Amino acid sequence: MFEETVWSLIPPLLAITLAIATRQVFLALGLGIISGAIMLEASFWSGIGRAVDLVVETLNDPSNAMVVLFTFVIGSLISSMESLGGIRGFVTFLENSGWLKGERSVKLLVWIVGVLIFIESNITILVAGALARPLFDKFKISREKLAYLIDSTSAPICLVIPFNAWGAYIISILQTLGEPEPVSLFVRSIAYNFYSLFAVFLALMTALFAFDLGPMKKAEARTRAGQMLSDGAQPMVDETLFAPPDESVRPSGWLMTAPILTLVVMMPMSLYITGRGEVDNLATATVMDIIKSGKGAVSVLWSVLAALALLWIMAAFRSVGSGKGMGTTLDELVRFAIKGAQGMLPLALIILMALTLGSVTKLLGTGAFVAQVASANMSAAVFLPVIFIVAAFVAFSTGTSWGTFAIMVPVALPAAAAFGVAKAPFLAAALSGGIFGDHASPISDTTIMASMAAVTDHVDHVRTQLPYALLAGGGAVVAYFLVGLFLL
Repeated sequence: MFEETVWSLIPPLLAITLAIATRQVFLALGLGIISGAIMLEASFWSGIGRAVDLVVETLNDPSNAMVVLFTFVIGSLISSMESLGGIRGFVTFLENSGWLKGERSVKLLVWIVGVLIFIESNITILVAGALARPLFDKFKISREKLAYLIDSTSAPICLVIPFNAWGAYIISILQTLGEPEPVSLFVRSIAYNFYSLFAVFLALMTALFAFDLGPMKKAEARTRAGQMLSDGAQPMVDETLFAPPDESVRPSGWLMTAPILTLVVMMPMSLYITGRGEVDNLATATVMDIIKSGKGAVSVLWSVLAALALLWIMAAFRSVGSGKGMGTTLDELVRFAIKGAQGMLPLALIILMALTLGSVTKLLGTGAFVAQVASANMSAAVFLPVIFIVAAFVAFSTGTSWGTFAIMVPVALPAAAAFGVAKAPFLAAALSGGIFGDHASPISDTTIMASMAAVTDHVDHVRTQLPYALLAGGGAVVAYFLVGLFLL
């Protein structure tokens, strides 16, 4: 293990600075990985070789490999739904239903979808993005705002719902720490998860009113003038991935709604199926025990594959039943899927590099160093907001909220025990800070995914989202200080 010092901050801070300054995310992540590998090896040439090895090791991890594979499969699903007329059909249905009467209703639709689909953050982002992007373009609402709305109603919502992959992961951390009632503790912490609650509320205010802050105001003005992307913007994926279907294709909203419903239903089912083999005593285990023991990465991949399989079956039967040659032969379906997977290649590589940088920061002890520095003698009133701020910095530096949870929860709970106060606010501060840093970080996988789903420049998304994240984060700091001052 590399000695945990201030030098461990160099790789993540280098990557973050370069990503914002140059807009070259590949270059930024690559140099962050290389600099960290050189530090680990204490040699330039050995460090170059170690950097390559670290990328390979990251991909060799089954969970990481499934995340990358999930990226390709979700690209195939979205491209197939678009090319088969599913998305256009559903958008047409919404337009004809009279539900969408203007900008406000379109933005509110995104917020509602984000709140209701709380199974997994990436699924939330991709479903809401695929549904709303054509509507945002039609009503001349900026893609940066779409990225912000779907990003702010994905992880924050998932974090306050116990019955999903996020809840299962957090509960497993609490069990590892020997908590006697992990589910109860997690549920009690929800009321103190101030950043998540504030972020969702700000997103609602942005959907209902013209609550545009700083760069977002400029993005909205540019879009209303007819310019969808900023000058020099580099969308996260090729726009041809989301190209509208051929005019000869008959649109059908069912080709979107049925796969999406399948995806949402399959997620808890997959968690249950994979969890059955993980629990110690299946006979006495409750449904929640089994679900929280499920494998999140496997479940997400299964769910998307099931949705894609159903879409193919529906498209094939529609082609046979119509007798009009709707262009959904097996060759066409494969072509749509491959086009979608190819369009996701840049994103998959960025996610792989972001995961590798996260591994580098773990080997360097970045998170542990930050937590150690912050663990000075403090009162509970001061230490509670400090936990939040430190967790935010760890997530911002490493690009992973889940990794931050694994680092900060074991710091927060013993601190609460040492102060002799309730553990729920301290747990919430660690979790909430992780989400805050994740939202503000340009190397976060969920932030990258939101940029992809909105088909916008990644740095533009980070810049326009940052004022909202800082506002919610500032409110959370004040709230944690008040809780520590008056309730502990």
